Amino acid sequence: MQTSKKPEPRSYLFVPGNRPERFSKALLAGADAVIIDLEDAVPPDEKERARDAVLDALNELAGVYVRINGAETKWFADDIAACAMHQAVKGIVLPKAAGVDTLRAIASRSHEGLTILPLLESAEGFNALDTISAAPRVGRLMFGTIDFQLDMGMMGDGEELAYFRSQMTLASRLAGLGTPVDGVTTALDDAAQIEHAARRARRFGFGGKLCIHPKQIAPIHLAFTPTDDERAWASRVLQAAEASAGSATVVDGKMIDAPVIQRAQAILAAAGSAQ
Repeated sequence: MQTSKKPEPRSYLFVPGNRPERFSKALLAGADAVIIDLEDAVPPDEKERARDAVLDALNELAGVYVRINGAETKWFADDIAACAMHQAVKGIVLPKAAGVDTLRAIASRSHEGLTILPLLESAEGFNALDTISAAPRVGRLMFGTIDFQLDMGMMGDGEELAYFRSQMTLASRLAGLGTPVDGVTTALDDAAQIEHAARRARRFGFGGKLCIHPKQIAPIHLAFTPTDDERAWASRVLQAAEASAGSATVVDGKMIDAPVIQRAQAILAAAGSAQ
């Protein structure tokens, strides 16, 4: 359950757990949050070595997230034992989240301030969406779009995934969680494509996006920051509402009411937190 009033991270940058020389660089890359990855980025024969490298570096990496190996793997228990109680670890990213028992097990073996971010990457995970959202310590839901497409036999992450994005937003809202986080875009040098994907996620009610390279951070932040036109519109709405003293009024040829005013307030609040 989300309790913090601080702005939610817009970008989560992955860094491989077996590349400790990149940890500090990742923290300086400009992302709102950094995830040290012990799962997909690390070959099986380097798992233990990567975990040791992360432990050695954690005292210098306060506030990072760690993506552990899944509950079905032989590394899961040791990953939890090593990372979940360490005060430098802000949160655990659980891949292939599929049930509440695993989330409860992590919560019971973690320090008091730790947040759990379940990655929904399978049909089984979406089938348990409501119970996952209500599990202890869960702060935000993350969408593992690439693995999910593979599991479902789907092709494309646009309209093909619209229903599932909507369900994540709905479940997050009902459970009182932060806004969900969209999956990675594999393009590294196409800023327009990355921004387009992030803006699409924002339209679905998402508040952040996973990224795999520092080049992706700027377009993601741009997408999740209100534009000049949006800020100008919001200012006009609030000025008109104040001037009308509660009476019906019109802005840009459209009637404004309480939901429109609240939307304008949210835009200006988001613009302020992005400064």
